[in-house]
Amino acid sequence: MSDPDEARRRRRPRVRAVAVAAALTLVAPMAACGSGDAGGPPTINLYYPPEQNLQKVVDDCNAQAQGRYEIAYRVLPRQADDQRVQMVRRLAAEDTGMDLLGLDVTWTQEFASADWIREWTGQDKAEVEQGTLTGPLDTARYEGKLYAAPKNTNVQLLWYRKDLVPQPPKTWDQMITAAQQLKDQGKPYQVLTMGAQYEGLVVLYNTLAESAGGKILNDDGTQAVMDDGTVRALDQLRRFATSGVTSPSFTNATEDPVRLEFQSGAGAFQVNWPFVYPALQEANPELAKQVGWARIPGVDENTPSKVTIGGVNLAVSSYSRHPDLAFEAARCVRDAEHQKFSAINDGVPPTIEAVYDEPEMTEAYPMKDTILEELKEPATRPLTPAYQSISTVMSAILSPPSAIRPQETADELRSAIADALQSKGVLP
Repeated sequence: MSDPDEARRRRRPRVRAVAVAAALTLVAPMAACGSGDAGGPPTINLYYPPEQNLQKVVDDCNAQAQGRYEIAYRVLPRQADDQRVQMVRRLAAEDTGMDLLGLDVTWTQEFASADWIREWTGQDKAEVEQGTLTGPLDTARYEGKLYAAPKNTNVQLLWYRKDLVPQPPKTWDQMITAAQQLKDQGKPYQVLTMGAQYEGLVVLYNTLAESAGGKILNDDGTQAVMDDGTVRALDQLRRFATSGVTSPSFTNATEDPVRLEFQSGAGAFQVNWPFVYPALQEANPELAKQVGWARIPGVDENTPSKVTIGGVNLAVSSYSRHPDLAFEAARCVRDAEHQKFSAINDGVPPTIEAVYDEPEMTEAYPMKDTILEELKEPATRPLTPAYQSISTVMSAILSPPSAIRPQETADELRSAIADALQSKGVLP
């Protein structure tokens, strides 16, 4: 485990200068955030996105700690961008009140490159890697070292109307054709998914690119590639957007409006995260009986899709005054029993493979086998400290998808991504 002083010495001068500037705006809010402990057991401040039943996990871990420390769940804002802004600014100001951090899977490399989070080593590392799925683990590494512990993961599925489509399509072209036929018959036909200019569009394109065998970046994340596979994916995205089977709101669509539109009966297909399943059961139980799920279609019929994973990784701040306890707390929060609890009660898929075999998972996750199938052959978004910058330029260039010109757009993306790689994505 790294020493905070050593981490500060290693930090690049440019990062330090920007960090100091960010800190000036945050001195007052941070004054009340330290883990001063006041003579009691040390407080381990867990900064984590909203998760309805996570406090019960925290309470259980506190009971297991038997008074040696107390985890305090500090709920981050709901929007991912707001979560990142809060953590980046406070870490840049070397805030000692942050101990354990819940990071979106796309942030681990950025935080590690800035020396804001500690490497997992020894038994801590071995315990995290034991039984954890490869895809989530890949998102937790930087330069071959483990910097976070995958707490939960996520993948999108294809949700389809079994009363309209007897078998789920294997390719996007097959899905488009089926939707067009339904449209001609005057039946619900739309293929509903996220097409607004934001991360959801980048996820959609990344899934298509990986499914087509494309590379956005080279293997070590240092150069923009945008090879033939990514051009094919751009062509596929353009064909979908111009096929007449999307919703009129496609270019403004985000996750929850897509769910609501499908729930209303407007769509024959939906590409979305598993949270739509319990929502549909509650909101429209009759329609729910007609909805099946499948692996997201591929680009080629004989090549299974590779679906972009999401999720949250747990990282220990370089500025924590109780790093050993923070590592212990992280191991407890993300252990197999608590991952099962969170999966069943909060709908967040586990990163530990064995949890999917637990009997209780069958009722809560009837689609668990399909989720696990996708997780074993996943797509990750470009693994680079500059991901936030790359995502911003990609969503802008990909929007609207109907205006894509495959080769020209690929060339534009290559140039813009190359520029974004130089920014390092340290601050928003």
